[in-house]
This record gives sequence, structure tokens and C-alpha cells, in this order.
Amino acid sequence: MNTIKHFTLLLVFTLVSLFSCEPSQSQNTDRSIHQPPRTERKVQVALLLDTSSSMDGLIEQAKSRLWNIVNTMTTLKIDGSTPEIEIALYEYGNDNLSKSDYWIRQVAPLTTDLDLISEKLFALRTNGGLEYCGAVIKRSLDDLNWTNSSKDIKLIYIAGNESYAQGPVSYKEISKDAISRNIYINTIYCGNYDYGIKEMWKDGAEKGEGKYFNIDANKKVRYIVTPYDDEITRCNMRLNETYYGYGRMGMEKKAAQVQQDQNAASIGQANMAERAVVKSKAVYKNSSWDIVDAVEENEVDIAKLKDEELPAELKGKSVEERKKFIEEKAAERKKIQKELEELSIKRQKYIDEEMKKTGSEDDLGNAISKSIIEFASKLGYKQS
Repeated sequence: MNTIKHFTLLLVFTLVSLFSCEPSQSQNTDRSIHQPPRTERKVQVALLLDTSSSMDGLIEQAKSRLWNIVNTMTTLKIDGSTPEIEIALYEYGNDNLSKSDYWIRQVAPLTTDLDLISEKLFALRTNGGLEYCGAVIKRSLDDLNWTNSSKDIKLIYIAGNESYAQGPVSYKEISKDAISRNIYINTIYCGNYDYGIKEMWKDGAEKGEGKYFNIDANKKVRYIVTPYDDEITRCNMRLNETYYGYGRMGMEKKAAQVQQDQNAASIGQANMAERAVVKSKAVYKNSSWDIVDAVEENEVDIAKLKDEELPAELKGKSVEERKKFIEEKAAERKKIQKELEELSIKRQKYIDEEMKKTGSEDDLGNAISKSIIEFASKLGYKQS
């Protein structure tokens, strides 16, 4: 009986300890040398993409513009600090999905794992189906871990074609639910602007107190190649060499990092440069698998990790040798990130000048980026 009582007390103590842990206030202090510290504020964005058979162009635009959208979000500052960025992904209108779920699938929950979002985007495939906008919006509202704060930026972007009013869930009613939680719905119609109005996409945005856009989903995204892209790519390769996987997922996630580099590069050098710029910023967090980030963010105790949990470079090393290795790699990473930051400023200046000559184009990335900036400004965020 005493043994059982002792075990019960131990179990209770363990559970209380697990659920009462607060994030360390000292996290990311080293990163703030050249980047504003992250704040408690969040930018949460849910992308709801139509993957019916006519939407191949939309998916290509999403893949092409992911890193550009993230870079826009990283320019937002509140009280001098950078908000945490979380992105979720849903697909809808695909016959390969379950009829009982109204042909809707959560591809990724709200997450800071940007490589995961990229991986899932590149894995999407289109197939004919019924597009139920109200139903997929409801799913995103019900499933996702939205914050309760009215100070956070919480946005849904739904893109597709066909009637916005299709399906068993009223978009008008579900929009009321979203607004009551300070979540705003933006609609992106893939087709003619006026036809999108007839199909109720503009009304959907108005009911969701968001923005209505239309895009040519079949138009190839135009990138501006800059004189800095080659050097940014070289910096990215050096940056990757400072990441060392640990634990059960270490090797797999390290390979995924390289794979998403390759996916970005498959679209073009300019897109690869956009991704590399994101990787230079504090929002690119990998403490769940990278030993350098994990130690810096106080998520693991290097002295307590077993040898088999460590990357090959640290196996058989003393605790002091492990610490020295990680400190050196952290310093090397910061140096490269600083170089990338300086190159990205020059790159963006070059792009801005070229855009003045040629003008911007309406695509998925521009639609999302513009509206994020507008919403952020209403909540007191500034662009850096």
C-alpha cells in the first residue's frame, strides 16, 4: 500500500511539473544581437486552398509565394519586438478526400515549423471535387488553436473558385463566429473580379470583415532576380552546416531542411533567396530537432542527453566539449545570419526599385502580403 501511495504522489508531482512549466524569459537573448526580440504577440494565418482539378495554378502560386509571405510577416514589429508567426494549412474540394468530412483535410495545424508547411504544400495534388467554403472555414475555426487575445493578428485566407455559398454550412453564420473571436476572413477568387462578386466571394469577405481579392491562378509568378541572390545562396549553404539534428527526429528533420531548400530552388533562384532570408530570422525556429537552437532556447540540458541522442559530432564528447562545440556553432550561425540580413536589405532595395519600373502583379502572395500589412497597422504594428 505504501508503494502504491508513493507512486501516486510521484505521478501527481510529475504531472503538475509538466503542465506548470513556463517558457524561459531568457530565451533568444543571443539572437537579439542583430534581431528584435520576439514578443508574446502572435500572427496566426490559416491558408485554406481549393485543391479541385482546376486549381493546379493556385497550388503553384502558394508554393512560389510561401517564403515571400513569411518575409512580409517578419517585417512586422510591435513595441520594437517581432511577433511569433504560426501558419496552418487546409485543403478542400478534392475527390481524394473523405465525403464524410465534406472533402476537407487539415494538412497542418497552426505551427511555427515553416519547413513543415513548405513540405506539405509541395505534397498537395489536385483532383476534381465539391468546394464547400463555409464548411472548411468552420473546420479551421473549430480545430485550430487560435489565441484568445484581440491584440494578436488572426487571419483566414480562403482561395478557390465556384460558388462561395455551396455546402451545408452557411458562410454568413460562420463568419459571425469568426468575428466574435477577432478572426478575419479574406477571400481570394481565382478568376474574373466581377464573376467572383457574383459567386459571393466579395460578400464572404465583407461578412468576415476581411479583404476580397481576385487573381489569375494560372499566371506564373514573376520573380525579380537580383545581383545578391548568388551570395545569399552561398550563405544559406554555410548556414545549413551549423544545424545538427539530435533526438529521435534529428536526422529526419535535418534532411527535411535540405529538401525544402531544394523545393524552393526548383521554382527559381529568387525563390530560394526568399527562403534563405527567412532562415536568417528569429521566426525560423528548430529547437525541436537542432541541438544548437535547443540549447540556446533552454529546451534541453546538454549534460543530460544520452550519447545515442546526440549528433555524431558530439558522441563520446565530454559535457565541456559539447558546450564548446555548440557555442562555436551558435556564434558561426549568428555571423552568417548577420551577413544574410545585410544582403537581404540590399536585395529588397533592388527589388523595390525594379517594382517601380514594372509595377506589382496580382497573385496569391501579393494579395496575402498586402492585407496582412493593413490588418497589422490597425493593431499598432509597424513595418521595419
